[in-house]
Amino acid sequence: MAAGPASHGAINTLEGVLIDLDGVVYVGDAALPGSLEAIERLRAAGLPFRFVTNTTRRPLRRIVEDLSRLGLSVSREEIYTPAALARSFLLQRGLTPFLVTHPDLQEEFADISAGSGEAVVIGDAGEFFTYDLLNRAYRKIIGGAIFLALAKNRCFLDRDGELSLDAGPFVKGLEFASGREALVLGKPSPTFFSLAVSGLHCRPGRVAMIGDDAEADVGGAMAAGLMGVLVRTGKYQTGQEARLPQRPTFVAKNLEAAVVWLLESRERASSRDDATKTR
Repeated sequence: MAAGPASHGAINTLEGVLIDLDGVVYVGDAALPGSLEAIERLRAAGLPFRFVTNTTRRPLRRIVEDLSRLGLSVSREEIYTPAALARSFLLQRGLTPFLVTHPDLQEEFADISAGSGEAVVIGDAGEFFTYDLLNRAYRKIIGGAIFLALAKNRCFLDRDGELSLDAGPFVKGLEFASGREALVLGKPSPTFFSLAVSGLHCRPGRVAMIGDDAEADVGGAMAAGLMGVLVRTGKYQTGQEARLPQRPTFVAKNLEAAVVWLLESRERASSRDDATKTR
């Protein structure tokens, strides 16, 4: 069952859920215990949900395929990624991307034709971060190119079970060198959460974000007006929630416990609303 601080009083009636993937649904190539059952429980309850991920190494096609191998069948439309938002941004403004990303992600931008301007797009390039590539990006940024960051996470839980550097430190380095601030398109950007909530057709205050990253998932969601549920799996480290500007709505052992708590809270809130209407 869920463990952690109680919510700040009664929560609003739940209308939708956003769920982080890596560290919440799975770690590496394996689904976390109870996570697939939790998702089926949400489906059975008829509660709308979407998966949101800051991964900037894998294209959307690969994410769908990887989830299928875990036994989870989802459509591309049920997943929000920073790369998808960046693609829309570039197309709407007629910009040509200069990619500082992992080669696997480049298929997301392959058919964007040359535009009237240029944008540096930086994600988690992993071992493909090189001085030459970063220096070329730096020169373009100080030359006036739009500066886009797919994410600004500090770290991620790698396949060897250890934390590894994410895109954030490299974004910060380019910001420091150029004197310009990147437009962040992934979590914890309010733009990212706004897009995900609009896809659910719900009000932000009635949507819960479930994640293992206290800062990007929970802190970002709550700053955007959502409820934030932190799970103690993946990259979670003891006491992280204490460093947030506001306490999470709830802290749970894992996704399964988080879903149980949310559905039970939803039922209580619905009963409370019904009682209020009959007075």
